[in-house]
Amino acid sequence: MRRIVFSCACVIFGFAASFGAVTPKKKPAAVTRKAPVKKRVVARRSAVIPAAVRATANDSVAQWLNVPGTMENPAAMIPFFEQLYRLEGRETNEVLRVFHYGDSHTAADEWSGTLRYLLQARFGDGGNGYSHAGQPWRGYRRLDLKSWNSRGWYSDGLAGREGDGLYGLAGVSLSTERAGEMVNLQTEATRAEFQYLRQPGGGRVEVSDNGTVLEIVDTDGAGMPMAQKLALGEGPHFLTARTLDRRPVRLHGWVTENLRGLTWEMMGINGAQASVGLKWEDAGLAPVYRDHAPGLIVLAYGTNEARNRDWTFESYRDMFIALLDKYRRLAPAASILVIGPPDHQIRTRTGWAPHEKIDVILEAQRAACAARGAAFWDIRDRMGGKGAMRQWVYAGMAQGDYVHFTGPGYRLLGAALYKELMGQFSTFARVRRETMEPKTAVFAAPITYGQTNTNP
Repeated sequence: MRRIVFSCACVIFGFAASFGAVTPKKKPAAVTRKAPVKKRVVARRSAVIPAAVRATANDSVAQWLNVPGTMENPAAMIPFFEQLYRLEGRETNEVLRVFHYGDSHTAADEWSGTLRYLLQARFGDGGNGYSHAGQPWRGYRRLDLKSWNSRGWYSDGLAGREGDGLYGLAGVSLSTERAGEMVNLQTEATRAEFQYLRQPGGGRVEVSDNGTVLEIVDTDGAGMPMAQKLALGEGPHFLTARTLDRRPVRLHGWVTENLRGLTWEMMGINGAQASVGLKWEDAGLAPVYRDHAPGLIVLAYGTNEARNRDWTFESYRDMFIALLDKYRRLAPAASILVIGPPDHQIRTRTGWAPHEKIDVILEAQRAACAARGAAFWDIRDRMGGKGAMRQWVYAGMAQGDYVHFTGPGYRLLGAALYKELMGQFSTFARVRRETMEPKTAVFAAPITYGQTNTNP
């Protein structure tokens, strides 16, 4: 069923780049207004790309994506590849988790969803993993589940809303002080966890599955993140968390998994810069990382930083090194893969031109990865290099803002990264078999006088 949902979603949904808070609106005071004057709205037409130009652009995109071996420092992926190897060989019956942090490119869940689909098809479906509580901003979605909430919640942790940093694994939480507010999750899994913040004076939350109450969770206590394990039966699940009191409640999210396989857990935030991760308290993240240790952490930032004039090469490199150090502390056994920002362009007086500061961000990320032993994948180079976004727009693989991709474009990037990962994994698996597994006898014939009898 989830595969069907994924396939349908890939066709139906495009990229949703807008976001906003899920907050209750006050009823405006009654005022006397004049009848509005209707204005004629003229729809803005997109530029028509000639068929020949589109065909040429498609050929260019396909050629660039087929370039092999572009990952830098692939040796940093060995810990993750070892776990993949054991999972594929059925040497382990555990869940191998991938945490994918990033900005709006990640939050679309098109390329992360493509990677999830392809990797789970090969290594087993480990479930959804972590997902946000409800819908913390308009446009939030996961292609492998359905999540929504009532109107009386406030989103913490979004761009411009940084506070105490206790926002859970993905850096965003939902808060309310009203009774009867709900968050819902519809998915399939064999086990689940409800994550929230315990705080002084916190209210109670009723957690149910398919209409049956599972737990009454009291969130009152010393401030710290907590998790309530939930016993699930077989089949699809409709999980609901409903507040029971007019007291403060802050929810982080859900963890829904199967007993074995791989998860690719999307944790993108629209408008995010990499530095947001440094604002999340280690004390709030450490328990989650301990109980749900990832095998791979993916960091995909840079687009928003390129438009921030405050970043220099040195300041961004140093910040990114601190970010890598943070994730090393949280998950010392995990591999870290940094994905550089894609090409994007800005409008000038003479037309569209490549954003020059992408060069600075890319080189700063590359230097940080070299300093801390992380793998690096230059997605701009894979796209075709500086200025390649124009061809992606012409091919219908990127949007007219020359920043974001279309659904097919994101899925192409996801497939390209999957191909890169599996290429590197194949090399690792071959070397591992040659060097670590016991050698088999060259001949099966009997031994005669200390010599191998090669005669039939």
